[in-house]
Amino acid sequence: MEILKKYPKVDMSIITQLPKSVANQIAAGEVIQRPSSIIKELIENSIDANAKNIKVIIKDAGKQSVTVIDDGIGMTKEDAIKCFGRHSTSKLSKAEDLFKIKTMGFRGEALIFVSEIILKTKTESDNIGQQVLVKDSKIVDQKEISFQKGTSINAKNLFYNIPARRNFLKSNNLEIKYIIDEFIRCAIAHPEISFSLINEENEMYKLKSSNLKKRIISVFKKSYEKNLIEC
Repeated sequence: MEILKKYPKVDMSIITQLPKSVANQIAAGEVIQRPSSIIKELIENSIDANAKNIKVIIKDAGKQSVTVIDDGIGMTKEDAIKCFGRHSTSKLSKAEDLFKIKTMGFRGEALIFVSEIILKTKTESDNIGQQVLVKDSKIVDQKEISFQKGTSINAKNLFYNIPARRNFLKSNNLEIKYIIDEFIRCAIAHPEISFSLINEENEMYKLKSSNLKKRIISVFKKSYEKNLIEC
């Protein structure tokens, strides 16, 4: 990307572009099928970034927009640009790393190919945050902004450029069900993280950091408590 030439490399960068030979060895077949696919990947990236609080905001069952906000480590100016490059990742640098990978979010269809993206991010050591706008798989704008530590990714207009795939999406009620299912899976697996899910300004879930038993009860309500067996 031409925009990369404007910024010198810094030591804080953790994102690298995989050589084509490595990318071909580990090519993944996962594609973004619906809004819940985006939420799963973005939440897992937030978990990988050591977030303590993760907020998910959806509009029009995620078809209009999906936003995931976290208070993780954030990205530097350079990484905020590099993360949109082809075969760019912070998860590994060579094919052998695949056998010892411990992170969650990984490789699949790039979000920039199926939606418009607004990325906002800041690391703890940076004085100012970064905002990057992506449309038609290209970075169209980058600027400095006031932002808290962490990352916010807003994916808008899912499948706007692939109408045939958008037509396969189900009703809003069913798409929201898929979203809730993915949200709950991530929330139960990580009770130490606070999660919230907001649908059209209506807060559907607000889950505080807790242990596994309390998280299960907070998700499935108090009536579940008598059915739980600790082991």
